[in-house]
Amino acid sequence: MRVGPLGRCDGGWSGYFGVLVLILAFLATPSSSEAQGAARISRIGILSAESGSAEIDGLQAGLRELGYVEGRNLTIEWRFAEGIADRLPGFASELVTLKVDAIIAYRGLAAFAAKKATETIPIVFMTISEPVRLGLVQTLSRPGGNVTGFTQIDAELSGKRLDLLKEMLPGLKSVVLVLGTEAAAGAMHVEESQIAAQRLGLDVRVLKVSHPDDLPGAFSAVTKDTGAVCILPSLLLLTHRTRILELATKARVPIAAFQSEFVKSGALMSYGANHFDIGLRAATYVDKILKGAKPTDLPVQQPIKFEFVVNLKTAQELGLTIPPTLLFQADEVIR
Repeated sequence: MRVGPLGRCDGGWSGYFGVLVLILAFLATPSSSEAQGAARISRIGILSAESGSAEIDGLQAGLRELGYVEGRNLTIEWRFAEGIADRLPGFASELVTLKVDAIIAYRGLAAFAAKKATETIPIVFMTISEPVRLGLVQTLSRPGGNVTGFTQIDAELSGKRLDLLKEMLPGLKSVVLVLGTEAAAGAMHVEESQIAAQRLGLDVRVLKVSHPDDLPGAFSAVTKDTGAVCILPSLLLLTHRTRILELATKARVPIAAFQSEFVKSGALMSYGANHFDIGLRAATYVDKILKGAKPTDLPVQQPIKFEFVVNLKTAQELGLTIPPTLLFQADEVIR
């Protein structure tokens, strides 16, 4: 076939048709860069006993900063147990069946479920107190296996939390520690709190809660004569913080907690790791893993940002005066 002036094909209409077919075939064939882009779509699983947390918000923000856009170059499989921990093993198995590139596990129960479900898919945990003592990793510097992540070192922070509470309430004589029995590191939190309480001259009593229905009975022992209540790290207690604060309000007892969500719901104060920052930093590990890094080569990291939050409105309702020096130290004051 010969092409004449202005593209006319001397072969007639069949010639025109042939050229058109070649053009359409060329346009329909993806370029090498487009093919590579399609191949770069990653799939991750997020496993958590609850929906919504500062860590997961931070993780999503961090992934966006690193250029990951859900639906374009990233697929996220969300698995939230909505407070029912027994669902986690099944959800972890689902993520393994989907052959996700990595599993991000929020808190200990999710991390244990993921580790039991797979020995090969990389797992990045967020917000676990003692991963070595709990057996999730071998050491912080060389995790070993397919698990690494970010701790919240809450056991070590228990003393600092009571120090701040005592400084806030100089006449404090006794503290009730509320422990969620599902917390894997619960015994460590109690131990560290008791050591700090002894140093501060505080009497300590421990209330154990295994189920949300236990809360009213447990708090029936908390009266206005109780100096203060300290909520130890626990997903159960975090999930049901609104109910806890309702019970504490009736007893007119100040509450110190491990996470700022409590203070935003009405607790007097909190001191702990900045959980949004934990999620931001976890995103960097997800990025490294998607680019080929192995969890065993990524050391477990501890928090680098902490936050002290005070609810001044709650203090006023309880008739308490917060020393100005403490308000100055606070990262956030809710008025």
